[in-house]
Amino acid sequence: MAYGLTIGQVAAFAGVTVKTVRHYHRLALVEEPERDSSGYRRYGSSDMVRLVQVRTLAGAGVPLAEIGGLLDAGPERFACALEDVERRLTDRIEELIARRAVLHRLAAGDRLLLPERACVALDRLAEFGFGAAYVAMQQEALVLARALVPEVFDRFLIQIERQLGDPEYVELLKRCQDAESWDLDDPRLGELARALSAKLLSHRELLAMPAEFRARPDAATRYGLINHHREDQAPAAARLNELLEANLRAAGVDIPHQ
Repeated sequence: MAYGLTIGQVAAFAGVTVKTVRHYHRLALVEEPERDSSGYRRYGSSDMVRLVQVRTLAGAGVPLAEIGGLLDAGPERFACALEDVERRLTDRIEELIARRAVLHRLAAGDRLLLPERACVALDRLAEFGFGAAYVAMQQEALVLARALVPEVFDRFLIQIERQLGDPEYVELLKRCQDAESWDLDDPRLGELARALSAKLLSHRELLAMPAEFRARPDAATRYGLINHHREDQAPAAARLNELLEANLRAAGVDIPHQ
């Protein structure tokens, strides 16, 4: 068989690697030819056909352990076996599609739980230069607000949109972000709380809680979960929020007490 193919040639023609051909030999999927007089193994056309068959079935997802039995089976058994393989592949495809959908949801994060208006507001925060951690915290707070106080969520969004349209308020928000690293007795916290409350009180109508929310027996708990989200991770931010709420209550704004 001096005219036969070397293992490198047969692998190249079949579109696999030499390592793969040798692996097929070990699994007895493709017979290993005898060496010729010069000491080389030469592959003929029948070997080539078998190798292409094995490669095609393996590429279609048929487990290597089943390929030998398939190729050695009669036409009827071969057809039945392929139907079984196709059914398993279909199940696998459906599983992979479901996993991909989960990945897409994870990639989108909690934004799938928010309306487009809220996502636009979050994008504006990023455009204004707020850090990823701050934007993520605001995103989580929006998710909580929509879930826990749906009756005031639209009003909450209107307030955020108005604030982001006010350059002075945006600068105050940036100071809030900086304040997370301040000491608890830093006098700037009180100054910042007064500036924030003055801005908020300029649109007092947006601070009023609707009657249906105030009537909830757990209104204070719901409010606290949103407005004090992640405060345990930033004591200075918690202190700032405490001072801000005190200022608003002093001005007559009805803020739930926990």
